[in-house]
Amino acid sequence: MDEIADSRNAWRASWTTRLRSRLRRPLAVYLTILLLVAIVPSFMFSMIIVKRSTDEQERVVTALLKASTGSVTRIVEREVDSMISTLKVFAGASTIKASTLENLYKNAVTSLSGTDSYLLLIDRAHNQLLNTRVPFGTKLPKASDPSSVDEAFKGSGPLVSHVFFGRTAKKWVFNVYLPSEDGAYLLTLTQNAENMQKAVNQDMLSPGWNAALLDSAGKVVVSSDASVEVGQPFFMDIVPALRVGVGEATRHGVSYRTVTEFSVLTGWKIVAWAKKSAVDAPALWSYLWLSLGGILFAGIAVAGSVAIAGLLAQGVTIIARDARLLGAGQPIEPRRHMISEIETVSLALSEAAQARREAENEIRFLAREVAHRSKNQLTVIQSMLNQSLNAAESRVDFADSFRKRIAGLARSTDLMIANAALGVDFRELAQNQLQPFIPDDPQRVILCGPTVRLDTQVSQMLGMALHELATNATKYGALADSRGVVALTWTLSETEFQLVWRETGVDIKSDASAEPRKGFGTIVLERMLGMSLDARLERIMHGDGIEWRVLIAQHRLNANLPKDLGADPLSLKG
Repeated sequence: MDEIADSRNAWRASWTTRLRSRLRRPLAVYLTILLLVAIVPSFMFSMIIVKRSTDEQERVVTALLKASTGSVTRIVEREVDSMISTLKVFAGASTIKASTLENLYKNAVTSLSGTDSYLLLIDRAHNQLLNTRVPFGTKLPKASDPSSVDEAFKGSGPLVSHVFFGRTAKKWVFNVYLPSEDGAYLLTLTQNAENMQKAVNQDMLSPGWNAALLDSAGKVVVSSDASVEVGQPFFMDIVPALRVGVGEATRHGVSYRTVTEFSVLTGWKIVAWAKKSAVDAPALWSYLWLSLGGILFAGIAVAGSVAIAGLLAQGVTIIARDARLLGAGQPIEPRRHMISEIETVSLALSEAAQARREAENEIRFLAREVAHRSKNQLTVIQSMLNQSLNAAESRVDFADSFRKRIAGLARSTDLMIANAALGVDFRELAQNQLQPFIPDDPQRVILCGPTVRLDTQVSQMLGMALHELATNATKYGALADSRGVVALTWTLSETEFQLVWRETGVDIKSDASAEPRKGFGTIVLERMLGMSLDARLERIMHGDGIEWRVLIAQHRLNANLPKDLGADPLSLKG
């Protein structure tokens, strides 16, 4: 089976090679073919579009108009339905009595705050008992729409009024009425007609179209056309005829396209209209531009094919030359070209050449840096070897102490590599070095101090120092028994970093006053810290344990960190 598959793959590869060889042609030939593939179907499709566009235009316009008027209807009905729901809440809240009018007024003002509605209470004599448009107790005129008030008292459900001019509001308004539970009053929510402008916002309509909201008497409630006055009969004779949908109307010799929608909830009608000439103009212009565009496109495409082929060939030649320079490691200047993509590739090749030179320089720098750090590490390891050898009483002691010191150096190196760019956090360094020595009770090792960032050299030195101090504490000091405590504290001022290692609870032998033997930890502190970091050291022997105080100049902690991390001493504080 594998031999059959290999044979098929070989045959396909051979056939692909022969096909590519036969299809090898100049770029101009393929551009011409591409133009023909693009132009011929485009013209054929254009012929179909021209034929079908007329039929589709009516359906599209109808759908858009119905969607627009339907959207207006939903906005109006949603607003009125909200007013009805509010009235039902007030109607069912409590029995309306004269002694509770002020409470009703206060509740209504609070409930309707932030809305466009105002609450009215009207009796059967058309008297307004309260109106939240004005302060409570203001003398109120009779209801401005007595016919709607009488009609609302005859029914038991909500009623939406016509648009009328309110005596109190001094504006065109409309009301929504709901009889109280005992039928003695009408709870009424009123709104300014202009508040319904959001329903016929011009942004909701197609270009060239206007819309108006008409009450059941055919009067304009609100309109997107400023020339159509509120409260006046609509200017076209399509209302109050119960005609819904798309139609046409003529006014003063001008033909209009219209679409109407009826609101069952309010009894109002939404009318959208536009001049027929304005509606048909886009389609006519589409036919014209389609024809002209096709002819112009074909002419430009055919005339420019040879020029484009020449420019592309020139660009390919430039890119090939730059690619050879890149392979030779030579610098490349970005080239200007009429074709932006070729210019972009030329710029990319120039940047790649520059990046290659920078990478080579960085590699050389890193090689020198690796060699430098390797020498430093070897120097440190050689020092540890000598001190471990001098301090060891046997080969086993030498191997154990040297292995632990190498492990401590490795942990410091890991932190140094992981945080080379940002610096090593001293707390993390201390936890890392002291972790192997922490007894079962972690409260016996206390760390306290602010956030301090160290560069790699300082972190390596301090890491070795902490390791040796912990080793000595385990062998001879606070961690050698079951009750000793080690407290490592540090502070950072504007000028100095102070490190304090304090051991307590140590059993001091009678000859403790004698000069103690200096081990590797003491040498690290006194020589490496003192010589490498210019540290000032003080060793204090207390009755219950040793104390080391180390003072290092603040600028020595981060001399090799980036400027934004090391320059400001305040940025190093926690």
